[in-house]
Amino acid sequence: MSNANPKTSFHIGLRSNDVSDVKVAIIPGDPGRVPKIARYLDNPIPLANHREFCSMKGQYQGQTVLVISTGIGGPSAAICIEELAMLGITRFLRVGTTGAIQDHIAPGDIIVPTAAVRLDGASSHFAPLAFPAVADFTMVHSIREALLEKNITHHLGICASSDTFYQGQSRQDSFQKGFVHQEMRNRFEEMKALHVLSFEMECATVFTQCAAYGLSAAAVLGVLVNRNRDEFPSEAIIKETEERVIQAALSALPKLK
Repeated sequence: MSNANPKTSFHIGLRSNDVSDVKVAIIPGDPGRVPKIARYLDNPIPLANHREFCSMKGQYQGQTVLVISTGIGGPSAAICIEELAMLGITRFLRVGTTGAIQDHIAPGDIIVPTAAVRLDGASSHFAPLAFPAVADFTMVHSIREALLEKNITHHLGICASSDTFYQGQSRQDSFQKGFVHQEMRNRFEEMKALHVLSFEMECATVFTQCAAYGLSAAAVLGVLVNRNRDEFPSEAIIKETEERVIQAALSALPKLK
């Protein structure tokens, strides 16, 4: 796109000159999380609000940062990354929440996925299933350094990304109580036995897309619940964990320059 005649992106509503100075895009799923992150930026300004894609921009320790929501799931995250890449952004940091499936992980902990199990559908539009969904090593290393310096409890390992929240994650409390399609019925137990840390809905798409495109991506996930004990978190845990994962992500930004 030419800066002389910038064109607005079809879905995210941004132009190339809106983000020409951006090196890293923070990509939460929830549009409501965008202003919560942006309040920690210097001189935050709103950019666009179209469909699930709400965006703001500001500075953090001298670095210009874009914060833009992707909505729920891989398909909308893929649209967001595609259009941001068209505008010249090459690094993406997902900030989200997750449900832990290993007994030793507590609500409020942080998970930094090194890779994701591709239980989604969108990632297969970028590469065959034999292609791994891996986070960028340099970004993961920088995030881990920051979390160690801040003494933030965290876990490195593999997460699993599902296109659906209920059946795809083997929940028994959906509309059809107790019914889960047989191919997914034992998914929780299988992932737990494979030492997968948690379920979420975007990382497999984000990691596969960025790796296939030669871009960089990583994620910082806040644990809302340990599903061995509960299925849904309290409002207090949601608020506390959301704040904790935002702080964890921001602490890593200076190392991602």
